[in-house]
Amino acid sequence: MTARVVSPEAVPLELETASIGSRFLALLIDWAVQAALLTGLLVAVAAAQSSVQGPGWAAVTIALFLVFAVIWGYPVAMETLWRGRTLGKAALGLRVVTTEGGQVRFRHAAVRAAMGLVDFGLTSGAAAVISVLATRDNQRLGDLAAGTVVLRERTGLRSPRPADFAVPPGLEAYARSLDLSGLTPQDYGLVRTFLLRAPSLPARVRTDLAEQVADPVAGRLRPSPPPGVAAEAFLECVAAVYQQRQSTAGGAATAPR
Repeated sequence: MTARVVSPEAVPLELETASIGSRFLALLIDWAVQAALLTGLLVAVAAAQSSVQGPGWAAVTIALFLVFAVIWGYPVAMETLWRGRTLGKAALGLRVVTTEGGQVRFRHAAVRAAMGLVDFGLTSGAAAVISVLATRDNQRLGDLAAGTVVLRERTGLRSPRPADFAVPPGLEAYARSLDLSGLTPQDYGLVRTFLLRAPSLPARVRTDLAEQVADPVAGRLRPSPPPGVAAEAFLECVAAVYQQRQSTAGGAATAPR
């Protein structure tokens, strides 16, 4: 099955979503890693407890913390720091991305891991299987809640990578005043796609297409672009501000998360 996402490198791509079989095998690998890690840590705690003869409640508290850190912290840390992969996903050629094709952040990984208690813990995997089979993009409940999808990377297609846009010189003041509340993710995907394609387009086509993309976008944003600003420069400003504010929102949420 394929999922239609907007690649930050280029254009909307039909990427192959991970099947139940590959996701299950990846999960088994991750569970094996977690089990080995947790066993080693608990053995170390037990050995330390027997050698120092400390209070029993301390060892129990530490053990419970380690269980939480390994079960919840392992997938969250791996997916956040390794761009959507864990050891199991890497072994099977899988990667978690957002439904827009972007890199997952801490909040996405945290929601996916928390919902894993429902997907795998409370329902013994039944909820995950039913959700994957019932959704177009093979998403379990954790994916639906986090806005993510698991893709196969080993399909001959380039994996999505983030692209950075900058505010054009002279539009800094306008960028600070720009209200993007009317901009949808689909609008941003269209703007991004055009900007990444633009260098390869003939000059006249590039100008005309920029105006076609900019007109409906400008109608949903406030304030309107300053007089005399080229359509492509306006779109660059919109993309840069969108990225900056998304990044700021992610950073603000990451700090206490």
